[in-house]
Amino acid sequence: MPKPKKRGSNHQRGAGGQPRNVQPFSDEDASIETMSHCSGFSDPASFTEDGPEVDEEATQEDLEYKLKGFIDLTLDKSAKTRQAALESLKSAFSSKILYEFIMERRMTLTDSIERCIKKGKSDEQCAAAGLACLLCVQMGSGIESEEIFKTLGPVLKKIVCDGTASVQARQACATCLGICCFIVTDDITELYSTMECLENIFTKAYQRDRDTNGVSSTHNTVLHVSALLAWTLLLTICPMNEVKKKIEMHLHKLPSLLSCDDLNMRIAAGETLALLFELARETDADFFYEDMELLTEKLRALATDGNKHRAKVDKRKQRSVFRDVLRAVEERDFPTEMVKFGPERMYIDCWVKKQTYDTFKEILGSGMQYHLQSNDFLRNVFELGPPVMLDAATLKTMKISRFERHLYNSAAFKARTKARSKCRDKRADVGEFF
Repeated sequence: MPKPKKRGSNHQRGAGGQPRNVQPFSDEDASIETMSHCSGFSDPASFTEDGPEVDEEATQEDLEYKLKGFIDLTLDKSAKTRQAALESLKSAFSSKILYEFIMERRMTLTDSIERCIKKGKSDEQCAAAGLACLLCVQMGSGIESEEIFKTLGPVLKKIVCDGTASVQARQACATCLGICCFIVTDDITELYSTMECLENIFTKAYQRDRDTNGVSSTHNTVLHVSALLAWTLLLTICPMNEVKKKIEMHLHKLPSLLSCDDLNMRIAAGETLALLFELARETDADFFYEDMELLTEKLRALATDGNKHRAKVDKRKQRSVFRDVLRAVEERDFPTEMVKFGPERMYIDCWVKKQTYDTFKEILGSGMQYHLQSNDFLRNVFELGPPVMLDAATLKTMKISRFERHLYNSAAFKARTKARSKCRDKRADVGEFF
């Protein structure tokens, strides 16, 4: 029989100096650790009636051992190995809270991220920027996070402003710059400096092509979108006097972006306009916009757009977004959304809250619900209070068996099918015409 491999053998290079394979952090690792280590925050539907007992201490040790290995691999000579290690760390950081583990290794992680952004290629820079976002989300606002941003902030700004860097790397760094600044900075000067850096990027999209009536489409559009959204996020934490200045500066220019060929740019511009109007009316109840008629005409056209040259999916998404934007601008209304996470509910009832939620959901992905339940920083941002701790008895009463879920889903499916059949039946009574 072959000898079993030693525990540390995964961190040694193979014959001929070839880079070793990186075992990525899996969803199974996340689910097992999350249920065992933070069972009080888990969704009740995730519990099984007769699940095997898990040794929490051993599971935690194994998890930390794997994460230490990934941190070591971010210094590997192989770019592919470094990138795989960064992606595995991102998966772990987005799926659970690792504050104590990260606190002990924050400087090592910061140095690795800085090195990968400075010396890596496009994909590695994107992965490192994404990990920097999650590192700050894990650490929250505090002195340690400020130290991280002081190290990474100048590097991120340099990449964002570097015209020779890849557009994807600049896009990722612009997003990272906005999120990290939102989380950690208490220095108003640094906030304004970061916003100015992002403004210098997305304001280039205001420039019109002399030969066309619309905004010129370039390969930098994705960068302009990311810079605009990051800037908008930072605007939500600015003092009111600065908000007024920014509104005066950009409110009459942003409508030009609604004519852009890129769907994401049109949507970003529309949602930013809705947010600016919301902030403007908060600062001045009698706020008046001179070109309101022209703007609402543009928004209404986008909300009812039926151009055949556009994909159906894009048209549906655009119409849905701009119906809400038009209501915000014209009627000062916002369609309240409800977000469920575990036993809790959160209502998104304004554009500022929506912008913040969408930003963090983009970087946390499927881990957003878990972080809303247990991340102190995010709960503070959304004013959710301290994490809700549930005891075993409460969890048991909330537990739903698989058979009960099956019956509920079957009944809902039959009811939905029956309702749709009535609507599709040509013989249905459609009323009389006079």
